[in-house]
Order: sequence, then C-alpha cells, then structure tokens
Amino acid sequence: MHKSKIPHSNKINVNISSSLLAAVELRCKQTGDSVDHVIQEALAKLLGVEHHTLFQVSTSTALVQGVYQGCVTVGQIKTYGDFGLGTFDSLDGEGLMLDGQVWQAHGDGKVVEPPDSTTAPFWVSAEFAVDRSGVLGNVVSWSDLCAQIDSYRQSDNLFTAIRIDGVFDEIYYRVACKATAGEDLVAATSHQAEFTFKNCSGTLMGFWSPAYARTFNIPGYHMHFLSNDRQHGGHVLDIKAKGLKIQVMDAHNVLMALPETPQFLNADLSIDPSKALSKAEGSKS
Repeated sequence: MHKSKIPHSNKINVNISSSLLAAVELRCKQTGDSVDHVIQEALAKLLGVEHHTLFQVSTSTALVQGVYQGCVTVGQIKTYGDFGLGTFDSLDGEGLMLDGQVWQAHGDGKVVEPPDSTTAPFWVSAEFAVDRSGVLGNVVSWSDLCAQIDSYRQSDNLFTAIRIDGVFDEIYYRVACKATAGEDLVAATSHQAEFTFKNCSGTLMGFWSPAYARTFNIPGYHMHFLSNDRQHGGHVLDIKAKGLKIQVMDAHNVLMALPETPQFLNADLSIDPSKALSKAEGSKS
C-alpha cells in the first residue's frame, strides 16, 4: 500500500544513537510507516501532544464500485489507533474497534474477535483523545442523535471522532452479509441482516466526515454499535435513548493507505458515490 505522509511545517536536525536509528528503521519495516510518522508518534506520546490523526484504508468510492478485497490486516490496523470502524474482506460483516480491540459482527448476529491476520478492504481508525464531552438528553431517533451531536463539532470542515456510551432503550442496526464476486455496494447491502435490541448497554463509535470528503470517506455521520457484553454489534440505523455520555475528538490530519490490488488499480473511481452511499447506508426493511 502507498501511504501519504503527515504534512509538517517545521524541520529539525538531530543526532541519535545507532541503536535508536536501528529501532526506528525496524519499526518502519514492520508497519510500513515513514520515518517522519514514527518519530512524530513517539514524540507526541512522550510530550503528551495529541496529533488528532485519522488513519484510513482505501476509499468510499472503491467500496461503491465493489472493491472489497482485503488489503490491510487487523494487526496492522491496531498499530494506527485504538478506536474505529470498517468492514472485512468481501464485506464479511461490520468492523468495530474499541479500546484497542477489534471485533467482527457477522450477518448471523454473532460477534467475534478476529485474528490479527484477518484482512479489511476499508477502515478508519484513530488514537482517541477527548476534546469535548457531555451528556445527551432524550434521543428519539437517528436524525435527532445527529442533530444533538452537531453542537459538539467544531467545524463543518474538520473530521470528528465520536464515542457515545450508555443504555439504549432501543437500538436498530444492520450487518452487511458477505458479498459475491462482482456485486457493487448497493447490491451487496440489499440483502443485509437487520437487528433490533431493547434496553441494551453499549457504545457507539464512529466519525463525522465533511461533505467534500465524499469521494474518499462516507460524508456525515457513520456510527457502529457494540454492546458491553460483546454479543451484539453493527452499523447503526436508528436509536432511542436517554442520558448518553458523549465524547468527541477533532481530527486535523488524515493519513490514507491505498490498496495496490488489481481490482483497485483498475476500478473507475471518477464517479460521485453520494447517492449509492446514501442508499447503501440505510435500512432495507
């Protein structure tokens, strides 16, 4: 995969020991990161500086066009954060990443912890650090939830990571079922599994992406759910709840990895995926 470098505006020259240099080079070899990224990440952790960076694998347009082949492993995803969401090879379920652990929700309703060798064709993750927090009042629907989250976002031009914890009076979600070869996203999600649970404790995790990002991310709110007992999870379609705890993080940087698979390299990614994404993201019932 090709990775973009995190932009930087300042350069410094430093002398480091041979052992440190060897360690940096080993880290780059293991993860595929640039030297800049490894050193910035290490300095940020040492000095307590938050980089507010999203790491993304592939693009939403590729998903719309049916490019579902896994191109990054769960093990690699874990090196880029402790929070996020995505899907798995051939759209085999919904991906959920919370507190550093990755979970896979299957179309039969089961949730498992996949091995690190499991691959994903699309993923967004972050090292979650809270910028603002609060408590949401009475949430009566998905659209109401989105409207309440809006007041916690800093700008319509920045990405936002969102974590919401609490007891959900009702949670309605879907799980994508494994796609057959040649299916595009709309066709693949037309036979998704949908579930409703009541009085369920859990967490919503996800992101808000600006409208201008529609060709590479899913614009607006994209949230997945994971129950506290790790038995239920999926892509959120609707909710009802009270007194939910919300935490948000502004994301100023986006680090993207693009697949080198034949399917990605030969796909037509010049289309506007907005309508297809909107249709695929909704309920089929």
